Amino acid sequence: MMEEEKEVGSILSVHSHNINISEVLRDGDTLTFLIISQKLSGTGEYHVHRTFDDFDWLQQHLFSQQDEPGIQGVIFPPLPARFPVNTSAKVMKQLGFLGLEEFKPYCKALETFLRQVAAHSILSKNKAVEIFLTNSEPPGGHKKGKNIFNRLSQAVEEMRKESHKDVDEFFQTAREQNLALTSCTKTAAEKFLDVVLTEQKIAVACGHFSAALQLCVESGEDPDKQAFTKVCVKLSEVFESMKKNMASVAENNVITLGLGLDLESRYQEAEKEMLFRRTCKLVELENARRNAEKAKPVKKTAMEEVKQATETEFGHISGVAKQEIQRFQKARVQMLQQVLVQWCEKQLLTAKESADRFNKHLQVLRGMA
Repeated sequence: MMEEEKEVGSILSVHSHNINISEVLRDGDTLTFLIISQKLSGTGEYHVHRTFDDFDWLQQHLFSQQDEPGIQGVIFPPLPARFPVNTSAKVMKQLGFLGLEEFKPYCKALETFLRQVAAHSILSKNKAVEIFLTNSEPPGGHKKGKNIFNRLSQAVEEMRKESHKDVDEFFQTAREQNLALTSCTKTAAEKFLDVVLTEQKIAVACGHFSAALQLCVESGEDPDKQAFTKVCVKLSEVFESMKKNMASVAENNVITLGLGLDLESRYQEAEKEMLFRRTCKLVELENARRNAEKAKPVKKTAMEEVKQATETEFGHISGVAKQEIQRFQKARVQMLQQVLVQWCEKQLLTAKESADRFNKHLQVLRGMA
């Protein structure tokens, strides 16, 4: 989902679209993920084990590329929150779809994160990505740089810059659209999650009723008891089929449209963060220009240099940001189309299988009548 073609200039030795998480190992409260990447040379694969702390290490390295021109204009692929092992249902629900179906959706989200990073024309050049995907040793011992997010979040008053009027209509429109889509996408994901949770509850209830009907089975030669037992057994089988059908419908919802809405929601937040970083730099540039205009002769040269440096940096950020927004808008449409098609295909297949199964039950019940 939302993956790019691998661009020239990447230092990676693996195929970005062939990065897979094939296994999860659990040791107490620690989850370890087995990541398999196909070598570009075509001669084999890299197998590495990574914990969530290793994923966090990689993300922090991506945030720390201060020397990369325009890095603050990048929409960083969103890393899912840490999976809470042995915790409350309330905390699990905060993960949304990623907390369902054991670890399958969560692994898919981590896998998507890695593929997006490896396919990104700027982020894939970071040596930390190659280390993460190919080095058998845990990467945590490697030094991290200064985090652009930590630097930006130190000043509380910067939050007021979110409403600062943009000088570029393209970015002002992008901010307004992002504000609306962030809210709508989050709501859509939450409502769809409620649907899935209800489907799962129905499946459990059907299973319980199926088991309860089995308790009504009576032995003996009494014709009435035998007829009643036969009906209970058949109804138990029907409700067991209903359980399997509803469970399949819920699983289909999770692994297709559910994961798509989750990724869309997290990506909208990532775009929002990028737009905010650019707005902060815009405010910094406006302040630099005012300072240069008001500077006394003795400080004029220094203030002009600061202004020029800030203008150059802002230009790089805006250039990268515009490309990122255009790429993201195209990718998100393709992703949503893809998950909707997958959702329809899987639900149609499930409906056909269930219809065949229920038709057999119906024929049996008619014969009993």
